[in-house]
This record gives sequence, structure tokens and C-alpha cells, in this order.
Amino acid sequence: MGNLFEHVRDAFLSTDVDAKLKKTRDTAAAFCADRLSMGDFGEPAPVDAPGRPACPTLVRAKHVPKRGFGTPEGRMIMMHAIAHIEFNAINLALDALQRFDGMPRQFYADWLKVADEEAYHFELIRAHMRHLGADYGDYDAHNGLWEMCEKTAHDVLTRMALVPRVLEARGLDVTPGIQKKLTQVGDENAVSLLDIILRDEIGHVEIGNRWFRYCCKERGLKPEPTFFKLLDEYYPKGLMGPFNLGARERAGFSKTEIEMLTKGHQ
Repeated sequence: MGNLFEHVRDAFLSTDVDAKLKKTRDTAAAFCADRLSMGDFGEPAPVDAPGRPACPTLVRAKHVPKRGFGTPEGRMIMMHAIAHIEFNAINLALDALQRFDGMPRQFYADWLKVADEEAYHFELIRAHMRHLGADYGDYDAHNGLWEMCEKTAHDVLTRMALVPRVLEARGLDVTPGIQKKLTQVGDENAVSLLDIILRDEIGHVEIGNRWFRYCCKERGLKPEPTFFKLLDEYYPKGLMGPFNLGARERAGFSKTEIEMLTKGHQ
């Protein structure tokens, strides 16, 4: 019987896109079939060395190509940006698995499920990109999502607070607007793919919410003030709206959190 954490690190460090996808999905299937043990946790891989291909080239956000909807290339750039988010999200879920020791078994099961679904999302978006005439790596991308992963590598509570509940939750906010613009230009295939991703991402944010609250309970902390204290520390300018309130509520944000976000963190 193989070791879950060894398999996860192998997937995390893989630089070949297709190898990472296969290793991630094979690991999830093997764990669900009870073919992987949770024995020795081992040494986490460095957070600053996630496996990624040579392309796309990572640049500052202001240098990323502009994403438009009126031309095929503009849609390709938009799909590339989404694909890059999904690729980073695979590594992000794998990193949560391989970095934080001592959590309940369900924590690892949850994040392996997330990694598996993020791999599926990437496959969907890449297939649509190829249909449009592009591929992952054809355009530059930025590294903002992973930078927050690095900043929160020291603490599972901080990671759960700021990555699923802030960065991934932002995807819930912006997806309907992207879908509206794609509908206007007739790209119904992309709209349907984003329906799938939005549905699953609500579940991913809910997982982050649940484990954030678990960590708070373990430490005797109140979730809401703890969350906003971390927001003030890491996002002193606040969070920008608009917010997809219905999706956030389904993902487990409390009414108080939603009120505070919409009133004081826009």
C-alpha cells in the first residue's frame, strides 16, 4: 500500500502538466479505493517550488495581456487566465494536503477531492482553449494566487482563512459577470463550463469555511473577529466588491460576515 503524502508530493512537484493531472487524479482514485495509507507524513516540499511548466511566463499582473470578449483572441486570453487559476488551484489543494500535519483524516480527503476537481476544471478549460486555437502556456500569466499561498504556509488557520475564503471566494463573485459577457458574444460552451466550475467552487469555498472554523474552535478563537483581523493584516485596503452574496451564503459564509464584507470591506 502506498503512502498518500508521498503520492501527493509527487503530483505537487510534477512540472509536466499532463503528468500532474494524471498523478492528481490517480491519487484521488487510489485514496477513495483505500489503496493509500496515511502513515508517515514526511517532510513538506518547499512552498516556493510548486511544479509548474516553463510556460506560461510569470509576470506582474499589470503586464498580463488584456482580456477582451469581442475577438477570438480576447476570449483565448480570458480562457488562459482561467486555466492558469485552475492550474494554481491544483497545486494549492495539493499543498494543503502535503504541508499541514496533524489534521483529521477528513481534512486530507476534502482537499484531495478539491485537487481532483480542479484538475477536471483545468481539463475543461484547456479543451475549450484548444477549440478556440490556443493552449495553456501561450500567454503570460501572473502569480498572485500563489504569492498568498506562500504567505500562509506557516499556519493552517491562516491558509484556510485567506485562500479559500478570500481568493477562491473571489471566483464566486466574478464568474457571473464573465458568463454574461460570454453569452453576449455567443460563447455558450464557455458559459456551460463556468456553470460546472462555479457549482464545484462553492463546494471548495465551503470546505475552506468548514476547516477555518474547525481551526478556530481548536484554538478557542471566534471565527468572525479572527477572519476580519486577518483581513485587516493581509488586506489593509479591504476587499473589492461586488460580492456574489447567494453563492457566498451557500458556501457557508455567515450573515454577519456577509454584512461586514459588503459594508466595510469594499
